[in-house]
Amino acid sequence: MSHTPDLSLSPSTPSGPVAVDDLPAGPSAHLRADDICVTRGGRRVLHDVSVTVSARSRLAVVGENGRGKTTLLHVLAGLLVPDRGSVARTGTVGMVEQELTVAASATVGTLTSAALRAPLAALAALESATLALTEGAAGADDRYAVALDAATRLDAWDAERRVEIALAALGACTDRDRELATLSVGQRYRVRLACLLGASHDILLLDEPTNHLDADGLAFLTRRLREHPGGFALVSHDRALLRDVAHQFLDLDPSQDGQAQLYAGGYDAWQDERRRDRQRWEQEYERQQGERRRLTEAVAQARDRLHTGWRPDKGTGKHQRQSRAPGVVQAFHRQQEALDAHRITVPPPPLTLRWPHLGARAGASLLRAVDVEVTGRLAGPISLTVTAGDRLLVTGGNGAGKSTLLSVLGGHLEPTTGTVTRANRVRVAVLTQEVPRWESERTARDVYDRQVGRLAAAGTVSAGAVLPLSGLGLLDRDALRVPVSRMSQGQQRRLDLAVQLAGRPELIIFDEPTNHLSATLVDELTAALRGTGAAVVLATHDRQLLRDLADWPRLHLGAAPTGQVQAEPVNGGV
Repeated sequence: MSHTPDLSLSPSTPSGPVAVDDLPAGPSAHLRADDICVTRGGRRVLHDVSVTVSARSRLAVVGENGRGKTTLLHVLAGLLVPDRGSVARTGTVGMVEQELTVAASATVGTLTSAALRAPLAALAALESATLALTEGAAGADDRYAVALDAATRLDAWDAERRVEIALAALGACTDRDRELATLSVGQRYRVRLACLLGASHDILLLDEPTNHLDADGLAFLTRRLREHPGGFALVSHDRALLRDVAHQFLDLDPSQDGQAQLYAGGYDAWQDERRRDRQRWEQEYERQQGERRRLTEAVAQARDRLHTGWRPDKGTGKHQRQSRAPGVVQAFHRQQEALDAHRITVPPPPLTLRWPHLGARAGASLLRAVDVEVTGRLAGPISLTVTAGDRLLVTGGNGAGKSTLLSVLGGHLEPTTGTVTRANRVRVAVLTQEVPRWESERTARDVYDRQVGRLAAAGTVSAGAVLPLSGLGLLDRDALRVPVSRMSQGQQRRLDLAVQLAGRPELIIFDEPTNHLSATLVDELTAALRGTGAAVVLATHDRQLLRDLADWPRLHLGAAPTGQVQAEPVNGGV
């Protein structure tokens, strides 16, 4: 039984019997990929990757941005044909992609109808078969048995309730007539995710499903994945989710032997074994590099002796110089042969984040907001002051106004009432939830260099004070040359972070900074944010990040009895 998921947004009307491909396969469901290779734009994205997702799998696909995690999910789902390799599918597959493109006329009902197509068709077929059975139609017994089996395997009677529960739990829009284009990005994503979780698929493929979820939504997603009777393959930056639900980890990061690595035993086992593998790799690479340096130095010394000649010490025989010369030549040739024969068989280890030195004069006031409100988006009044080196976590449920407040503080949105005052020429970096829309054919290096040029022209920072893009450890050499249109969401997020750091900000305003980033980079970013000299104002639903920054002062946006926003201070207040 092979089934490729229909991910279109076209509504469908249940009619006729349910297709065999729409029926769950239960315990026998699986996806098996063998020797998958994918090349895009001349760059090898996946090389000889093999993996099986069974009805019992709890698999996380992990790795740095641009390593092919999303590409692998697309191959597994049948949305992308690999350049080499094969995929076998048994059972039904449902997928949530990172990006959601909607047609102009698509509504919430478009998505719910697509999710409910098979169960509603099964119920319609069962009703028709029941009528035929009561009328004594020929073959009605077999027809009824087939229809009942289909409805039972789809748990069709409960399908609409499951979707309703998921919509409510994720805080998604339940108005079936509401056009998707009129919803926020987060609302659209939550409707789509609710439809997937409400359907009865054997295998779930989820690409960054936690984006745009609040604490309640994250708890619901975690519970549903734990309870899912089938298998799933998950790509997520959310370390708490990975820790809570994943049992196996397929790591697509470069390894010493160039192959993807499969780790069992859960999140901690993956981290520990990966750390040991990386340490062995770095030690072997350094050993080979050290040997290369030693041989190169030996050749240089031998060459110097050959060029300058050898002179015996005073008092020795006058013929020693001539008799020693052939030995010097032979020694040089031996050293050169040893250098030529030496091969570095270990590739360079992956990049790590190199955070620039940031900060402002101690005690300097950077920003002050007084009685800020934004009609329909941010209740208030909200007042706060940010000085050099301050830390502030902004929390609250979806719709509380976190992104709106950060946009106001960053100067991207004017408040309806109240004022925001920034210190003269204070350097502010603002990282929003979604990456900017750069000119698609420009490379990452072009985008970064243009930003540096604008900053230098404005006198914001001298060109000599800006780190080169390659010096930040965010994008490798291949990614620097790739047009933005061919970069993954995670790579574009890394580029955006690099662009924000280019101006050596004194105040960093980050809205969901872990979106689209790998778990490894998120760990590095967390350490950088804790240690930076810049002031940081940050909003996040990332549960692990909230735990890691639990000692930061916190501003919680939530409705008070008066309808105003309350600040709930932590460790000394805001």
